[in-house]
Amino acid sequence: MSKFKSFEEAIDRIQDGDTVAVAGSGGGVMEPYRTLEVLEKKFLTCGSPSQLTLIHASGMGNKEEAGVSRFAHEGMVKRVIGGHWTWSPQMQALAAENKIEAYSFSQGVTIQLYREIAGGRPGLITKTGKYTYVDPRQCGGKVNEAAKEDLVKLIEIDGEEYLMYKAFPIDVAIIRGTCADEDGNISMEQEPAILDNLVLAQAAHNSGGIVIAQVKYRAAKGTLNCKKVKIPGVYVDMVVVDPNQMQTGEGEYNPNFTSEIMTPVDALEPLPLNQRKIVARRAFMELEPDTVINLGFGMSDGVASVAAEEGFSHKLTMTIEQGIYGGIPATGAIFGVASNPVAVIDESAQFDFYGGKGLDMAFLGLAQADQEGNVNVSQFGKTFNGGGGFIDISQGAKKVVYCGTFTAGGLKTEVVDGRLRILQEGRNIKLVKKVQQVTFSTKFSQEAGQRVVYVTERAVFEYRDGKLVLTEIAPGVDLERDVLAKMEFVPEIDRNLKQMDPRIFCPEVMRCK
Repeated sequence: MSKFKSFEEAIDRIQDGDTVAVAGSGGGVMEPYRTLEVLEKKFLTCGSPSQLTLIHASGMGNKEEAGVSRFAHEGMVKRVIGGHWTWSPQMQALAAENKIEAYSFSQGVTIQLYREIAGGRPGLITKTGKYTYVDPRQCGGKVNEAAKEDLVKLIEIDGEEYLMYKAFPIDVAIIRGTCADEDGNISMEQEPAILDNLVLAQAAHNSGGIVIAQVKYRAAKGTLNCKKVKIPGVYVDMVVVDPNQMQTGEGEYNPNFTSEIMTPVDALEPLPLNQRKIVARRAFMELEPDTVINLGFGMSDGVASVAAEEGFSHKLTMTIEQGIYGGIPATGAIFGVASNPVAVIDESAQFDFYGGKGLDMAFLGLAQADQEGNVNVSQFGKTFNGGGGFIDISQGAKKVVYCGTFTAGGLKTEVVDGRLRILQEGRNIKLVKKVQQVTFSTKFSQEAGQRVVYVTERAVFEYRDGKLVLTEIAPGVDLERDVLAKMEFVPEIDRNLKQMDPRIFCPEVMRCK
């Protein structure tokens, strides 16, 4: 019997109350767009399937109609376990209104939990998430009041504390590839990543569930090169074909993302000399040759541009949690892919590397930090963003550099004659007495022996002995007016407080490495 089905036939196999896990990443990266579109249409037409449990490791969607938003209808889902929620304001609203049971595990934990489910083990045992909002001593990964069930336990092994994330069966996995043959073997030659497709397919298959794979092309039996097959057909129950499948939300196919064509590094436009570049330049100064690094989403991804401009890219290995090594990371909505990658591996293996302290450095976003150095990027007011891979990466790197503006909400600056001028202050203070939610814990950092640096456009801090220490300020900035008056606490000030390197504020290449 053929595994190729219509979208409607495949969706009809999903039943009310099923646990459905979807692979994909923000900006349409490997998103099974058409499959989710048909699933949403069926629910809106006939009210089924309903009361689903939805699981997604990465953020998915475009903040409008795609990705997780396809499920954001009252009654369609009863529970969501999501790594990153920002790409679906509609699902965030349902969580805020307690219309669903909302949970959030970190991206890596969710993917590694798929592997434990596939292996028939009772759950994932790890230190990842310890002392953060996922720790049951805080929220246990619960996002709202409707989330009652405890899904994370604190356990002890040989005198050390670990978190155990409970395993559960997956009824339906919805995955994506480039091509499928008649046996259901899936290749990914035009995809910019592999993501969690393999471990998710294994988890659903070994749970007795079904695997629906969306592809762009149909191939005859036995015609796919075995080395290009990323998911064996024995895992796949149904294949649906979308000939209009886009590589990402930004285009049908970009050969740079598969290294079919290599983008010359010197062809890249450097960043303009603004607050983003100031932060990226100062963060770049923390780099050393022959290091393996991760670049996070947001302001921290500017480090890649500065490294290219400074001719330093070949001296380090950049990685992205989606499984990418080398190349030039994409920015914006399709963060998670790269031009000119040298290797693309399974995402679960990437998080094994991160969790085992393989990263020398991580450059991550700075949304809110407190006097103890804890960082929050996951919740502000009633808006829950989730941590994505932030927890896995920040707890796994030997050194962490947080990158962000000093204040938020309307901050405007300019550089004049090598000095920073603040034209309009941001409305929101980011350096607070206590963060609303702990996404990065300095208690964990102390136990791990990490070095932690916080870089903004006007000031640099380090975490030392349980507190934040101010070490540098920008030229043109007044310490009292522009720094201390815009914080909720008074930091310790290094006795050798100095100005940030003046080369950061000049238009020329810095040549500091």
